[in-house]
Amino acid sequence: MYPTTEINNSYNFVAKLTKSASSNFYYAFKILPREKRNAIYSGYAFCRLVDDLVDKNNNLPKKNIESQLFDIENKLNDCIEPKKYKHNGLWIALGETLRKHPQNLRHLKDVIDGCRMDLNKKKYKNFYQLTEYCKKVASSTGLAMIEVFGVKDLKAHKYATDLGIALQLTNILRDIKEDYKMGRFYLPEDELRNFNTSENEILSGEKKENVRKFMEFQAKRVRDYFISGERLLPLINNKYRFCPEIMKNIYFEILTEIEKNNFDVINKKIRLSKTQKIKIMFPSIIKSFYIGLFR
Repeated sequence: MYPTTEINNSYNFVAKLTKSASSNFYYAFKILPREKRNAIYSGYAFCRLVDDLVDKNNNLPKKNIESQLFDIENKLNDCIEPKKYKHNGLWIALGETLRKHPQNLRHLKDVIDGCRMDLNKKKYKNFYQLTEYCKKVASSTGLAMIEVFGVKDLKAHKYATDLGIALQLTNILRDIKEDYKMGRFYLPEDELRNFNTSENEILSGEKKENVRKFMEFQAKRVRDYFISGERLLPLINNKYRFCPEIMKNIYFEILTEIEKNNFDVINKKIRLSKTQKIKIMFPSIIKSFYIGLFR
């Protein structure tokens, strides 16, 4: 095992990574009990490592990125066995997390597989294909999270999966323009045809009725996934529930902003202001402190 000081330094390292990648989620996670907080920071830092490798290295040959993903998968397998070789930073924190909160490594490996899909699959023929992608890059992290929180209810798996799909589909609707710049277009091809629109029409940013109806259909389906995913929250211990609740509420508000902007995500980048984020986070955080004081 590693010395306590080295373990603590590693947890501090993943906390700083989380803060630099997403200050909103950093503060939402920060009020979790220490052991749960460290575990969530470790998982989040791992997901950012994998995602950034694919998203921020478009200039690298695909073989190089695939080789690095393979190396990450090997390190993931080995990090729970510290005697194999010397780890540092993220891998010590993640190894300690996996020993304290035994998880199905398949969840974390699915994140890697999902990012491999971004390397090899730039378009999706239908919604089934798209949901398989969403499950790997988003639902898998939710499934890992509920294991950390000790959720045992069998229904939680479906609700966590649906919540992950809702979050990822919201990202996809918001980031159409940015994703296209990376050579990706996620919206299902068969549904584009059904609404008599096209990739080019969507990207043009022109306010056409067929485009609006197509986007409206997409948003309605995302809302349905949010409704299902919200059923996860009562299954999580009150002490931890605020964490996924904040994530859900932030992304739901992003979806609402997309709708308010008449689905124009090409001419205007949809963002939440700091004030909006505070209003979303504050009730959940206050409720968590209230529960902590009176339990």
